[in-house]
Amino acid sequence: MAEPATISPATLLKDELDIVIPTIRNLDFLEMWRPFFQPYHLIIVQDGDPSKNIKVPEGFDYELYNRNDINRILGPKASCISFKDSACRCFGYMVSKKKYIYTIDDDCFVAKDPTGKDINALEQHIKNLLSPSTPFFFNTLYDPYRAGADFVRGYPFSLREGVPTAVSHGLWLNIPDYDAPTQLVKPLERNTRYVDAIMTIPKGTLFPMCGMNLAFNRELIGAAMYFGLMGDGQPIGRYDDMWAGWCTKVICDHLGLGVKTGLPYIWHSKASNPFVNLKKEYKGIYWQEELIPFFQSVTLPKDCTTVQKCYIEISKQVKAKLGKVDEYFIKLADAMVTWIEAWDELNPSGAKSAELPNGAAK
Repeated sequence: MAEPATISPATLLKDELDIVIPTIRNLDFLEMWRPFFQPYHLIIVQDGDPSKNIKVPEGFDYELYNRNDINRILGPKASCISFKDSACRCFGYMVSKKKYIYTIDDDCFVAKDPTGKDINALEQHIKNLLSPSTPFFFNTLYDPYRAGADFVRGYPFSLREGVPTAVSHGLWLNIPDYDAPTQLVKPLERNTRYVDAIMTIPKGTLFPMCGMNLAFNRELIGAAMYFGLMGDGQPIGRYDDMWAGWCTKVICDHLGLGVKTGLPYIWHSKASNPFVNLKKEYKGIYWQEELIPFFQSVTLPKDCTTVQKCYIEISKQVKAKLGKVDEYFIKLADAMVTWIEAWDELNPSGAKSAELPNGAAK
């Protein structure tokens, strides 16, 4: 019988998890999250004007980095960190020394479940990350490790142990995570549907990862959580989290790691401007028809036994195949390599991804 993850409310990985927040404004939204976030260390990545003073409510343990800090710490390699785009958040992943990361946008508030109770999103993400995933065979009762669920009849016993969960992808009530064309045709649409479910995304299946309510095991997959070159000076925006999601999912499939999606929900408070979004997304909407088949066809050799090796291999394939689509992807492929070099400089030896010898076996 599958055992649900049991976690002591007193611990909740307090010393093993950082919360990463990208922002351009005062972090008043933290007041709502205080009961859940205050025990944890925050890494705030300030985008935009580094001379602007960002105010953080008192009582939080945090470190704040602006563009000047990024340039100072990474030197020439700072070129791989996006500017004027929420993709800058991945710098926080790089400088963290914790095993787990939770990242949230500053327009995301505490949601309520159907009973009216505040949802502790962080607690649910931790439960997801500490319970196994089942990417190799779909369980029709969704996550078999939740209380009140188990593996259904016909599920192979040899696969019931599951695999380590690398990514927990949470969802949103109120403002859906739509692209600009969908925003334009459905300006008043709100997500009011709370689905009490968690599922493992099957091996070989890609998904559009959203970075506004996301947690991951940094030791297992952190080096692949690069949000690319987006925003200022780049021909594309709002594809940063999806790019990271595609790369991450391909690597998780290769290394035998799992990705969960579903609970927890947060309350997404405001919709961004669809006309501004369309300008950022235009090329991405066009390019994604090439990007998705590319990631569906990526294969990694068996000697790619670490996340870093896998990521460098993907960068080579990006340059060779997507470079023909647009020269931007040649630049992006080079930035992917720079990202790994910077990651390894800040996370030497023991903090690097472990070798997974059976990575390509399944």
